[in-house]
Amino acid sequence: MPSGDLAARVTDVLSVDADGYREHAEADAEVIKDAIEDGVFDNPQAIVGLEYEFYAIKDDDATLRRVPRRLLELIGFEKELGLHNAEMTTSPQPLNGHGLAAQESEVKARLQTALKVTESERMRLVSDGLWTIPPEGEDATTYLTDSVERTVEDEAAEGGERSVRVATNMSDSARYHAMANTDQADVAGMRIEAPNVSLQADTVMPESLITSIQPHYQVAHAPDLPTYFNYAVRTAAPLLALGVNSPFFPADLYDDATAEDVLADGWMEHRISVFETVLNDPNTGEGKVRFPQDLDSVEEAVDRIATDDTMVPMPVEAGERFDDQFPHFRRKHGTYWRWVRPVFGGPTRSAANARIEFRPIPAQPTVRDSVSFLAAFAGLLESLVRLEHPVHELDWQTARENFYAAMRGGLEADIVWITNDGKETTDTLALYEDLLAHAEDGLTSRGLTEEQAAKYLYPLRRRVRQQLTPARWKHDQVRSAVDDGADLETAIETMQRAYVRRQRETLLEGSFADWIGD
Repeated sequence: MPSGDLAARVTDVLSVDADGYREHAEADAEVIKDAIEDGVFDNPQAIVGLEYEFYAIKDDDATLRRVPRRLLELIGFEKELGLHNAEMTTSPQPLNGHGLAAQESEVKARLQTALKVTESERMRLVSDGLWTIPPEGEDATTYLTDSVERTVEDEAAEGGERSVRVATNMSDSARYHAMANTDQADVAGMRIEAPNVSLQADTVMPESLITSIQPHYQVAHAPDLPTYFNYAVRTAAPLLALGVNSPFFPADLYDDATAEDVLADGWMEHRISVFETVLNDPNTGEGKVRFPQDLDSVEEAVDRIATDDTMVPMPVEAGERFDDQFPHFRRKHGTYWRWVRPVFGGPTRSAANARIEFRPIPAQPTVRDSVSFLAAFAGLLESLVRLEHPVHELDWQTARENFYAAMRGGLEADIVWITNDGKETTDTLALYEDLLAHAEDGLTSRGLTEEQAAKYLYPLRRRVRQQLTPARWKHDQVRSAVDDGADLETAIETMQRAYVRRQRETLLEGSFADWIGD
Protein backbone atom coordinates (compact mmCIF):
# COMPACT_ATOMS: atom_id res chain seq x y z
CA MET A 1 0.00 0.00 0.00
CA PRO A 2 1.39 3.47 -0.86
CA SER A 3 2.64 5.29 2.23
CA GLY A 4 0.41 8.25 1.39
CA ASP A 5 -2.72 6.10 1.72
CA LEU A 6 -1.43 4.72 4.99
CA ALA A 7 -0.68 8.21 6.29
CA ALA A 8 -4.25 9.23 5.45
CA ARG A 9 -5.61 6.27 7.42
CA VAL A 10 -3.34 7.19 10.34
CA THR A 11 -4.82 10.68 10.23
CA ASP A 12 -8.31 9.19 10.44
CA VAL A 13 -7.24 7.30 13.55
CA LEU A 14 -5.80 10.45 15.11
CA SER A 15 -9.10 12.26 14.62
CA VAL A 16 -10.91 9.97 17.06
CA ASP A 17 -11.89 11.76 20.28
CA ALA A 18 -9.98 10.10 23.15
CA ASP A 19 -12.43 11.15 25.88
CA GLY A 20 -15.43 9.91 23.95
CA TYR A 21 -13.62 6.68 23.14
CA ARG A 22 -12.96 6.02 26.82
CA GLU A 23 -16.54 6.84 27.77
CA HIS A 24 -17.81 4.33 25.21
CA ALA A 25 -15.38 1.70 26.52
CA GLU A 26 -16.59 2.22 30.07
CA ALA A 27 -20.21 1.94 28.92
CA ASP A 28 -19.28 -1.28 27.07
CA ALA A 29 -17.83 -2.58 30.33
CA GLU A 30 -21.26 -2.38 31.93
CA VAL A 31 -22.70 -4.45 29.07
CA ILE A 32 -20.08 -7.11 29.70
CA LYS A 33 -20.64 -7.16 33.45
CA ASP A 34 -24.39 -7.57 32.95
CA ALA A 35 -23.72 -10.46 30.55
CA ILE A 36 -21.38 -12.10 33.05
CA GLU A 37 -24.08 -11.91 35.70
CA ASP A 38 -26.52 -13.52 33.26
CA GLY A 39 -24.09 -16.41 32.64
CA VAL A 40 -23.45 -15.51 28.99
CA PHE A 41 -19.67 -15.98 29.36
CA ASP A 42 -19.91 -19.39 31.03
CA ASN A 43 -18.90 -22.60 29.23
CA PRO A 44 -19.57 -26.28 29.96
CA GLN A 45 -15.82 -26.87 30.38
CA ALA A 46 -12.41 -25.27 30.06
CA ILE A 47 -11.27 -24.50 26.50
CA VAL A 48 -7.77 -23.85 25.17
CA GLY A 49 -6.28 -22.00 22.22
CA LEU A 50 -2.93 -20.72 20.98
CA GLU A 51 -1.45 -17.73 19.17
CA TYR A 52 1.85 -18.56 17.49
CA GLU A 53 4.18 -15.95 15.96
CA PHE A 54 6.97 -16.48 13.42
CA TYR A 55 9.46 -14.44 11.47
CA ALA A 56 10.69 -15.06 7.92
CA ILE A 57 14.26 -15.61 6.71
CA LYS A 58 16.04 -16.30 3.45
CA ASP A 59 16.16 -20.06 3.26
CA ASP A 60 19.83 -20.28 2.33
CA ASP A 61 21.56 -17.92 4.78
CA ALA A 62 19.02 -17.15 7.58
CA THR A 63 18.98 -13.40 6.91
CA LEU A 64 15.68 -11.71 7.73
CA ARG A 65 13.07 -11.51 4.93
CA ARG A 66 10.03 -9.33 4.43
CA VAL A 67 6.92 -11.43 3.76
CA PRO A 68 4.80 -10.37 0.76
CA ARG A 69 1.24 -9.58 1.92
CA ARG A 70 -0.23 -11.79 -0.81
CA LEU A 71 1.79 -14.68 0.61
CA LEU A 72 0.37 -14.18 4.09
CA GLU A 73 -3.14 -14.34 2.65
CA LEU A 74 -2.26 -17.45 0.67
CA ILE A 75 -1.06 -19.38 3.74
CA GLY A 76 -3.83 -18.07 6.01
CA PHE A 77 -1.53 -16.33 8.47
CA GLU A 78 -2.09 -12.87 9.91
CA LYS A 79 0.25 -9.89 9.68
CA GLU A 80 2.00 -8.70 12.80
CA LEU A 81 4.03 -5.59 13.57
CA GLY A 82 6.96 -6.03 11.19
CA LEU A 83 6.92 -6.88 7.49
CA HIS A 84 8.91 -10.00 8.40
CA ASN A 85 6.31 -11.26 10.90
CA ALA A 86 3.47 -13.76 10.53
CA GLU A 87 1.02 -15.09 13.10
CA MET A 88 -1.18 -18.17 13.35
CA THR A 89 -4.20 -18.44 15.66
CA THR A 90 -5.66 -21.88 16.36
CA SER A 91 -9.32 -22.77 16.70
CA PRO A 92 -10.43 -23.05 20.36
CA GLN A 93 -10.79 -26.65 21.56
CA PRO A 94 -12.07 -28.31 24.75
CA LEU A 95 -9.32 -29.12 27.24
CA ASN A 96 -9.13 -32.90 26.89
CA GLY A 97 -7.02 -35.40 25.00
CA HIS A 98 -8.76 -34.82 21.69
CA GLY A 99 -8.70 -31.05 22.12
CA LEU A 100 -4.96 -30.87 22.76
CA ALA A 101 -4.31 -33.29 19.89
CA ALA A 102 -6.44 -31.05 17.67
CA GLN A 103 -4.41 -28.01 18.71
CA GLU A 104 -1.15 -29.72 17.78
CA SER A 105 -2.53 -31.15 14.54
CA GLU A 106 -3.91 -27.79 13.42
CA VAL A 107 -0.58 -26.05 14.03
CA LYS A 108 1.33 -28.76 12.17
CA ALA A 109 -1.11 -28.89 9.26
CA ARG A 110 -1.14 -25.16 8.69
CA LEU A 111 2.57 -24.71 9.31
CA GLN A 112 3.52 -27.57 6.99
CA THR A 113 1.51 -25.93 4.21
CA ALA A 114 3.06 -22.54 4.96
CA LEU A 115 6.57 -24.00 4.85
CA LYS A 116 5.92 -25.53 1.43
CA VAL A 117 4.50 -22.32 0.04
CA THR A 118 7.27 -20.12 1.42
CA GLU A 119 9.90 -22.57 0.18
CA SER A 120 8.88 -21.70 -3.37
CA GLU A 121 9.83 -18.10 -2.51
CA ARG A 122 13.19 -19.28 -1.10
CA MET A 123 11.93 -18.24 2.29
CA ARG A 124 11.41 -20.02 5.61
CA LEU A 125 9.29 -19.25 8.67
CA VAL A 126 11.22 -19.50 11.93
CA SER A 127 9.90 -20.13 15.43
CA ASP A 128 12.21 -18.15 17.70
CA GLY A 129 12.16 -15.53 20.44
CA LEU A 130 14.21 -12.76 18.80
CA TRP A 131 15.84 -12.52 15.37
CA THR A 132 19.54 -11.72 15.21
CA ILE A 133 20.57 -11.62 11.51
CA PRO A 134 19.21 -8.55 9.67
CA PRO A 135 18.16 -8.56 6.01
CA GLU A 136 20.88 -9.09 3.46
CA GLY A 137 22.83 -5.89 2.86
CA GLU A 138 21.17 -4.06 5.77
CA ASP A 139 21.94 -3.55 9.44
CA ALA A 140 19.45 -4.11 12.25
CA THR A 141 19.65 -0.53 13.52
CA THR A 142 18.53 0.95 10.20
CA TYR A 143 15.92 -1.73 9.60
CA LEU A 144 14.33 -1.05 13.00
CA THR A 145 14.53 2.76 12.97
CA ASP A 146 14.03 3.80 9.34
CA SER A 147 10.95 5.99 8.86
CA VAL A 148 9.64 8.76 6.63
CA GLU A 149 7.34 11.73 7.12
CA ARG A 150 4.30 12.25 4.91
CA THR A 151 2.16 15.36 4.76
CA VAL A 152 -1.57 14.70 4.46
CA GLU A 153 -4.69 16.83 4.48
CA ASP A 154 -6.27 17.24 7.91
CA GLU A 155 -8.96 19.87 8.38
CA ALA A 156 -8.53 19.68 12.15
CA ALA A 157 -4.82 20.56 11.99
CA GLU A 158 -3.37 24.05 11.78
CA GLY A 159 -3.00 24.98 8.14
CA GLY A 160 -5.19 22.06 7.09
CA GLU A 161 -2.27 19.65 6.93
CA ARG A 162 -0.63 17.18 9.27
CA SER A 163 2.79 15.55 9.18
CA VAL A 164 2.61 11.79 9.76
CA ARG A 165 5.61 9.57 10.49
CA VAL A 166 5.50 6.12 8.90
CA ALA A 167 7.92 3.30 9.73
CA THR A 168 9.44 1.88 6.54
CA ASN A 169 9.42 -1.78 7.56
CA MET A 170 6.22 -1.90 9.60
CA SER A 171 2.98 -3.56 8.49
CA ASP A 172 0.34 -1.22 7.10
CA SER A 173 -1.85 -1.30 10.21
CA ALA A 174 -2.86 2.27 11.02
CA ARG A 175 -2.93 1.42 14.73
CA TYR A 176 0.77 0.57 14.82
CA HIS A 177 1.81 3.72 12.98
CA ALA A 178 -0.56 5.95 14.96
CA MET A 179 1.40 5.19 18.13
CA ALA A 180 4.21 7.41 16.85
CA ASN A 181 1.87 10.24 15.80
CA THR A 182 -0.74 10.60 18.50
CA ASP A 183 -0.53 13.45 20.99
CA GLN A 184 0.15 10.73 23.54
CA ALA A 185 3.06 9.27 21.56
CA ASP A 186 5.39 10.12 24.42
CA VAL A 187 3.67 7.47 26.56
CA ALA A 188 5.66 4.94 24.53
CA GLY A 189 9.40 4.70 25.04
CA MET A 190 10.11 3.69 21.40
CA ARG A 191 13.52 2.53 22.52
CA ILE A 192 15.41 -0.56 23.62
CA GLU A 193 17.39 -0.60 26.83
CA ALA A 194 19.15 -3.81 27.85
CA PRO A 195 22.64 -4.76 29.03
CA ASN A 196 25.09 -3.24 26.51
CA VAL A 197 22.24 -2.26 24.15
CA SER A 198 20.59 1.12 23.68
CA LEU A 199 18.51 2.04 20.64
CA GLN A 200 16.21 5.02 20.13
CA ALA A 201 13.58 5.06 17.39
CA ASP A 202 10.77 7.35 16.20
CA THR A 203 8.22 4.52 16.03
CA VAL A 204 7.43 1.27 17.88
CA MET A 205 9.10 -0.76 15.12
CA PRO A 206 11.87 -2.09 17.46
CA GLU A 207 9.19 -4.28 19.04
CA SER A 208 9.27 -6.34 15.83
CA LEU A 209 12.49 -7.93 17.05
CA ILE A 210 10.47 -10.31 19.21
CA THR A 211 8.05 -13.20 18.69
CA SER A 212 6.05 -15.30 21.12
CA ILE A 213 3.49 -18.00 21.74
CA GLN A 214 0.38 -17.08 23.71
CA PRO A 215 -1.62 -19.93 25.27
CA HIS A 216 -5.25 -19.15 26.07
CA TYR A 217 -7.34 -20.81 28.79
CA GLN A 218 -11.09 -20.21 28.88
CA VAL A 219 -12.61 -20.66 32.32
CA ALA A 220 -15.84 -22.60 32.63
CA HIS A 221 -17.48 -20.13 35.04
CA ALA A 222 -16.62 -16.47 34.36
CA PRO A 223 -16.94 -15.24 37.99
CA ASP A 224 -14.14 -17.70 38.88
CA LEU A 225 -11.69 -16.00 36.51
CA PRO A 226 -9.83 -14.09 39.29
CA THR A 227 -8.89 -17.32 41.08
CA TYR A 228 -7.44 -18.81 37.91
CA PHE A 229 -5.81 -15.49 37.03
CA ASN A 230 -4.01 -15.15 40.35
CA TYR A 231 -2.62 -18.67 40.02
CA ALA A 232 -1.50 -17.85 36.47
CA VAL A 233 0.37 -14.82 37.81
CA ARG A 234 2.32 -17.08 40.16
CA THR A 235 3.16 -19.63 37.49
CA ALA A 236 4.47 -16.93 35.13
CA ALA A 237 8.02 -16.98 36.50
CA PRO A 238 8.68 -20.73 36.55
CA LEU A 239 7.15 -21.23 33.10
CA LEU A 240 9.12 -18.29 31.72
CA ALA A 241 12.32 -19.70 33.23
CA LEU A 242 11.69 -22.95 31.35
CA GLY A 243 10.95 -21.20 28.06
CA VAL A 244 13.62 -18.48 27.79
CA ASN A 245 14.83 -18.18 24.18
CA SER A 246 16.21 -14.70 23.45
CA PRO A 247 19.66 -14.13 25.02
CA PHE A 248 21.16 -12.17 22.10
CA PHE A 249 20.43 -9.16 19.90
CA PRO A 250 21.65 -8.54 16.37
CA ALA A 251 25.35 -7.80 16.79
CA ASP A 252 25.23 -4.22 15.48
CA LEU A 253 22.83 -3.21 18.28
CA TYR A 254 25.49 -3.69 20.95
CA ASP A 255 27.15 -0.49 22.22
CA ASP A 256 30.81 -1.23 21.49
CA ALA A 257 30.64 -4.07 24.01
CA THR A 258 33.14 -6.88 23.90
CA ALA A 259 32.01 -10.44 23.36
CA GLU A 260 32.95 -11.16 26.97
CA ASP A 261 30.77 -8.29 28.18
CA VAL A 262 27.81 -9.53 26.16
CA LEU A 263 28.20 -13.10 27.41
CA ALA A 264 28.62 -12.01 31.03
CA ASP A 265 25.96 -9.30 31.22
CA GLY A 266 23.19 -10.53 28.93
CA TRP A 267 19.84 -11.87 30.11
CA MET A 268 18.21 -15.11 29.09
CA GLU A 269 14.97 -13.47 27.90
CA HIS A 270 15.50 -10.05 26.34
CA ARG A 271 12.07 -10.26 24.74
CA ILE A 272 10.53 -9.12 28.03
CA SER A 273 12.66 -5.96 28.24
CA VAL A 274 12.21 -5.15 24.55
CA PHE A 275 8.42 -5.14 24.84
CA GLU A 276 8.51 -3.05 28.00
CA THR A 277 11.04 -0.42 26.92
CA VAL A 278 9.58 0.04 23.45
CA LEU A 279 6.04 0.62 24.72
CA ASN A 280 6.48 2.12 28.20
CA ASP A 281 7.20 5.76 28.95
CA PRO A 282 10.53 5.81 30.84
CA ASN A 283 9.46 8.91 32.79
CA THR A 284 6.30 7.48 34.35
CA GLY A 285 5.59 4.68 36.74
CA GLU A 286 4.63 1.13 35.87
CA GLY A 287 3.84 1.60 32.19
CA LYS A 288 1.27 -0.20 30.09
CA VAL A 289 3.40 -3.32 29.62
CA ARG A 290 3.86 -4.81 33.07
CA PHE A 291 3.45 -7.68 35.44
CA PRO A 292 -0.24 -7.57 36.47
CA GLN A 293 -1.71 -7.08 39.91
CA ASP A 294 -3.92 -9.77 41.43
CA LEU A 295 -7.66 -9.65 40.79
CA ASP A 296 -10.34 -9.64 43.46
CA SER A 297 -13.37 -9.98 41.17
CA VAL A 298 -14.28 -10.52 37.55
CA GLU A 299 -15.85 -7.05 37.51
CA GLU A 300 -12.46 -5.62 38.47
CA ALA A 301 -10.92 -7.43 35.50
CA VAL A 302 -13.41 -5.77 33.15
CA ASP A 303 -12.94 -2.34 34.68
CA ARG A 304 -9.14 -2.50 34.47
CA ILE A 305 -9.33 -2.92 30.71
CA ALA A 306 -11.98 -0.23 30.26
CA THR A 307 -10.09 2.36 32.33
CA ASP A 308 -6.57 1.54 31.14
CA ASP A 309 -4.67 4.47 29.66
CA THR A 310 -5.60 4.92 26.01
CA MET A 311 -2.60 5.15 23.71
CA VAL A 312 -4.45 5.10 20.39
CA PRO A 313 -8.25 5.57 20.32
CA MET A 314 -9.24 3.62 17.23
CA PRO A 315 -12.25 4.19 14.98
CA VAL A 316 -14.97 1.64 15.70
CA GLU A 317 -17.24 0.22 13.02
CA ALA A 318 -20.51 -1.59 13.66
CA GLY A 319 -20.46 -5.35 13.12
CA GLU A 320 -22.61 -8.42 13.57
CA ARG A 321 -20.42 -10.44 15.95
CA PHE A 322 -21.59 -10.97 19.52
CA ASP A 323 -18.67 -8.94 20.86
CA ASP A 324 -19.60 -6.05 18.59
CA GLN A 325 -22.08 -5.28 21.37
CA PHE A 326 -19.05 -3.84 23.20
CA PRO A 327 -16.88 -2.66 20.27
CA HIS A 328 -14.92 0.08 22.01
CA PHE A 329 -13.97 -2.24 24.85
CA ARG A 330 -12.93 -4.85 22.31
CA ARG A 331 -10.75 -2.35 20.49
CA LYS A 332 -9.23 -1.05 23.70
CA HIS A 333 -8.26 -4.53 24.81
CA GLY A 334 -5.76 -4.65 21.94
CA THR A 335 -3.50 -2.20 23.80
CA TYR A 336 -4.12 -3.59 27.29
CA TRP A 337 -0.62 -5.01 27.61
CA ARG A 338 -0.02 -7.18 30.67
CA TRP A 339 2.12 -10.32 30.83
CA VAL A 340 -1.00 -12.17 31.96
CA ARG A 341 -4.28 -10.63 30.89
CA PRO A 342 -8.01 -11.37 31.00
CA VAL A 343 -9.97 -11.43 27.75
CA PHE A 344 -13.73 -11.19 27.23
CA GLY A 345 -15.11 -11.90 23.78
CA GLY A 346 -16.52 -14.34 21.28
CA PRO A 347 -17.97 -14.18 17.77
CA THR A 348 -21.39 -15.48 18.88
CA ARG A 349 -23.37 -15.51 22.11
CA SER A 350 -22.90 -19.27 22.43
CA ALA A 351 -19.12 -18.87 21.93
CA ALA A 352 -18.79 -15.96 24.39
CA ASN A 353 -16.01 -16.62 26.86
CA ALA A 354 -13.86 -15.24 29.63
CA ARG A 355 -10.29 -16.39 29.23
CA ILE A 356 -6.75 -15.86 30.40
CA GLU A 357 -4.09 -15.02 27.83
CA PHE A 358 -0.59 -16.02 28.95
CA ARG A 359 2.01 -13.80 27.28
CA PRO A 360 5.46 -14.42 28.86
CA ILE A 361 6.61 -17.34 26.68
CA PRO A 362 8.79 -16.63 23.63
CA ALA A 363 8.35 -18.64 20.45
CA GLN A 364 9.91 -22.07 20.94
CA PRO A 365 12.25 -24.27 18.86
CA THR A 366 9.53 -26.73 17.80
CA VAL A 367 5.78 -27.18 17.62
CA ARG A 368 5.90 -29.88 20.26
CA ASP A 369 7.65 -27.50 22.67
CA SER A 370 4.98 -24.88 22.07
CA VAL A 371 2.12 -27.32 22.63
CA SER A 372 3.93 -28.56 25.74
CA PHE A 373 3.67 -25.08 27.23
CA LEU A 374 0.00 -24.87 26.27
CA ALA A 375 -0.65 -28.21 27.98
CA ALA A 376 1.40 -27.31 31.05
CA PHE A 377 -0.31 -23.94 31.48
CA ALA A 378 -3.80 -25.39 31.10
CA GLY A 379 -3.03 -28.39 33.30
CA LEU A 380 -1.65 -26.15 36.02
CA LEU A 381 -4.72 -23.95 36.12
CA GLU A 382 -6.95 -27.00 36.28
CA SER A 383 -5.02 -28.61 39.12
CA LEU A 384 -3.91 -25.63 41.21
CA VAL A 385 -7.43 -24.22 41.44
CA ARG A 386 -9.16 -27.55 42.04
CA LEU A 387 -6.71 -28.56 44.79
CA GLU A 388 -6.44 -25.05 46.25
CA HIS A 389 -2.66 -25.23 45.99
CA PRO A 390 -0.96 -23.10 48.67
CA VAL A 391 1.14 -21.14 46.16
CA HIS A 392 -1.81 -18.73 46.02
CA GLU A 393 -0.42 -17.49 49.37
CA LEU A 394 2.83 -16.41 47.68
CA ASP A 395 3.13 -12.66 48.12
CA TRP A 396 2.41 -10.78 44.89
CA GLN A 397 5.60 -8.74 45.15
CA THR A 398 7.57 -11.96 45.42
CA ALA A 399 5.80 -13.33 42.34
CA ARG A 400 6.78 -10.17 40.47
CA GLU A 401 10.41 -10.40 41.61
CA ASN A 402 10.38 -14.05 40.53
CA PHE A 403 9.25 -13.01 37.05
CA TYR A 404 12.09 -10.59 36.41
CA ALA A 405 14.60 -12.96 37.97
CA ALA A 406 13.44 -15.60 35.48
CA MET A 407 13.83 -13.06 32.67
CA ARG A 408 17.43 -12.46 33.65
CA GLY A 409 18.58 -15.92 34.63
CA GLY A 410 16.22 -18.54 33.22
CA LEU A 411 16.56 -21.83 35.10
CA GLU A 412 19.51 -20.41 37.04
CA ALA A 413 17.29 -17.82 38.74
CA ASP A 414 16.38 -18.13 42.41
CA ILE A 415 12.60 -18.41 42.14
CA VAL A 416 10.59 -18.58 45.34
CA TRP A 417 7.82 -21.20 45.26
CA ILE A 418 5.46 -22.74 47.80
CA THR A 419 5.14 -26.49 47.35
CA ASN A 420 2.05 -28.59 47.82
CA ASP A 421 2.94 -29.23 51.48
CA GLY A 422 3.02 -25.50 52.17
CA LYS A 423 6.80 -25.15 52.38
CA GLU A 424 8.61 -22.25 50.75
CA THR A 425 11.56 -23.21 48.58
CA THR A 426 14.03 -21.82 46.06
CA ASP A 427 15.29 -25.28 45.10
CA THR A 428 14.83 -25.60 41.34
CA LEU A 429 14.25 -29.36 41.32
CA ALA A 430 11.72 -29.18 44.15
CA LEU A 431 9.89 -26.34 42.40
CA TYR A 432 9.55 -28.14 39.09
CA GLU A 433 8.77 -31.50 40.65
CA ASP A 434 5.76 -29.85 42.28
CA LEU A 435 4.85 -27.67 39.30
CA LEU A 436 4.96 -30.37 36.64
CA ALA A 437 3.27 -32.94 38.89
CA HIS A 438 0.32 -30.58 39.16
CA ALA A 439 0.36 -29.89 35.44
CA GLU A 440 0.13 -33.63 34.87
CA ASP A 441 -2.62 -33.96 37.47
CA GLY A 442 -4.60 -31.24 35.73
CA LEU A 443 -4.32 -32.99 32.38
CA THR A 444 -5.32 -36.40 33.73
CA SER A 445 -8.27 -34.80 35.51
CA ARG A 446 -9.46 -33.72 32.05
CA GLY A 447 -9.40 -37.29 30.78
CA LEU A 448 -5.87 -37.69 29.43
CA THR A 449 -4.14 -40.93 30.30
CA GLU A 450 -0.98 -40.72 32.40
CA GLU A 451 0.99 -41.68 29.30
CA GLN A 452 -0.59 -38.90 27.22
CA ALA A 453 -0.02 -36.30 29.93
CA ALA A 454 3.58 -37.40 30.41
CA LYS A 455 4.21 -37.14 26.66
CA TYR A 456 3.00 -33.55 26.54
CA LEU A 457 5.16 -32.56 29.49
CA TYR A 458 8.27 -34.55 28.58
CA PRO A 459 10.01 -31.68 26.72
CA LEU A 460 9.76 -29.49 29.81
CA ARG A 461 10.85 -32.23 32.22
CA ARG A 462 13.90 -32.83 30.04
CA ARG A 463 14.86 -29.17 30.27
CA VAL A 464 14.71 -29.35 34.06
CA ARG A 465 16.75 -32.56 34.27
CA GLN A 466 19.42 -31.25 31.91
CA GLN A 467 19.24 -27.65 33.23
CA LEU A 468 19.17 -26.56 29.60
CA THR A 469 16.81 -24.08 27.96
CA PRO A 470 16.89 -22.82 24.36
CA ALA A 471 18.49 -19.59 25.63
CA ARG A 472 21.22 -21.50 27.45
CA TRP A 473 21.80 -23.61 24.32
CA LYS A 474 22.27 -20.41 22.32
CA HIS A 475 24.55 -18.97 24.97
CA ASP A 476 26.69 -22.10 24.93
CA GLN A 477 26.91 -21.96 21.14
CA VAL A 478 28.11 -18.34 21.17
CA ARG A 479 30.51 -19.00 24.04
CA SER A 480 32.06 -21.90 22.14
CA ALA A 481 32.51 -19.83 18.98
CA VAL A 482 34.06 -16.92 20.90
CA ASP A 483 36.42 -19.28 22.70
CA ASP A 484 37.48 -20.56 19.28
CA GLY A 485 38.41 -17.02 18.23
CA ALA A 486 35.25 -15.76 16.49
CA ASP A 487 34.19 -12.14 16.90
CA LEU A 488 30.78 -11.38 18.40
CA GLU A 489 28.93 -10.89 15.10
CA THR A 490 30.29 -14.12 13.65
CA ALA A 491 29.55 -16.03 16.84
CA ILE A 492 25.92 -14.83 17.00
CA GLU A 493 25.28 -15.51 13.32
CA THR A 494 26.90 -18.94 13.54
CA MET A 495 24.64 -19.76 16.50
CA GLN A 496 21.56 -18.48 14.67
CA ARG A 497 22.24 -20.56 11.59
CA ALA A 498 22.79 -23.63 13.78
CA TYR A 499 19.44 -22.92 15.47
CA VAL A 500 17.69 -22.72 12.10
CA ARG A 501 19.40 -25.89 10.92
CA ARG A 502 18.33 -27.87 13.98
CA GLN A 503 14.83 -26.45 13.75
CA ARG A 504 14.56 -27.53 10.15
CA GLU A 505 15.13 -31.13 11.33
CA THR A 506 12.75 -31.05 14.31
CA LEU A 507 10.13 -28.29 13.90
CA LEU A 508 7.16 -30.49 13.01
CA GLU A 509 8.04 -33.88 14.46
CA GLY A 510 10.73 -33.39 17.12
CA SER A 511 11.36 -31.24 20.17
CA PHE A 512 14.16 -29.24 21.77
CA ALA A 513 14.89 -32.38 23.81
CA ASP A 514 16.35 -33.81 20.58
CA TRP A 515 18.92 -30.99 20.55
CA ILE A 516 20.22 -31.70 24.04
CA GLY A 517 23.58 -33.36 24.00
CA ASP A 518 24.65 -31.86 20.65
